[in-house]
Amino acid sequence: MQRLDASLSARVYPKPSALFELLKPITWFPPMWAFLCGAVSAGVTLADHWLLILAGMFLAGPLVCGGSQIVNDWFDRHVDELNEPARPIPSGRVPGEWGFYFAIFWSVLALAYSTFFGTTVLYATSLGVLLAWAYSAPPVRLKRNGWYGNSAVALAYEGLAWITGAAVMLGGTIPGTPIIVLAIAYSAGAHGIMTLNDFKSVQGDLRVGLRSLPAMYGPERAARLACWTMTAAQLVVIACLWTWDLPLAALGVLAVLVLQVFAMLRLLRDPKGLAPWYNATGVTLYVLGMMISASALHSDLG
Repeated sequence: MQRLDASLSARVYPKPSALFELLKPITWFPPMWAFLCGAVSAGVTLADHWLLILAGMFLAGPLVCGGSQIVNDWFDRHVDELNEPARPIPSGRVPGEWGFYFAIFWSVLALAYSTFFGTTVLYATSLGVLLAWAYSAPPVRLKRNGWYGNSAVALAYEGLAWITGAAVMLGGTIPGTPIIVLAIAYSAGAHGIMTLNDFKSVQGDLRVGLRSLPAMYGPERAARLACWTMTAAQLVVIACLWTWDLPLAALGVLAVLVLQVFAMLRLLRDPKGLAPWYNATGVTLYVLGMMISASALHSDLG
């Protein structure tokens, strides 16, 4: 153990595997899925643009989302020393200031890469990168408050990724109003998903002064807020789809919402214990509704 500690303290350069670990690939799915929904909603033939879709998903997932994970780990390094000392930065596998430099490099890389897709995508990416830094870095550090922090993550992971996907498929132009409305609505609902993710760290948040919604209001009240947020957002989507003369899609989203309500009723019996179960069931239904909505716009616009 002493030899291992000496090896870590003497390390000057991080191993590539440790840097890759900072990107947290498991977190890439939500923005990549939202990007795909945006691409589908644009109404173009996807089979003719599959390479472009993959290139855009690389922007939404590994670059923008991965970069946000690096930033968060750097500015949480002192907390992680207490709670998760095996992570790359507190463990010394990413020594010195390398985590900070890597965060800057990856943010610049994401911005540079986004320029290949046009001005709209560059603006969306710039906002996403800005939100990532504002979420974690002082003095702003939006994550200190669950209302602001969760809003920033939901907008970046869902809304901006959706709009980026549509913009990429439309040659870099600004998507139409229906696409933007759906992106914003599903972003609002994702605030509830972010709240459920906070249940796993309530005690740690209380110790370090982070005011997540479960920490501020308790698990039961926070769970109710999350459920109402997700439900209200999807009711807006259903109303919009019906207004846009897409009744089958509206009924499809209504069907997955009804199934979510049954899952929510079970969640509310034990919010803290059942939050992981709901993330595997109710959230899956939520993202299924996203694709139903996107596919409906695809058919209508195509």
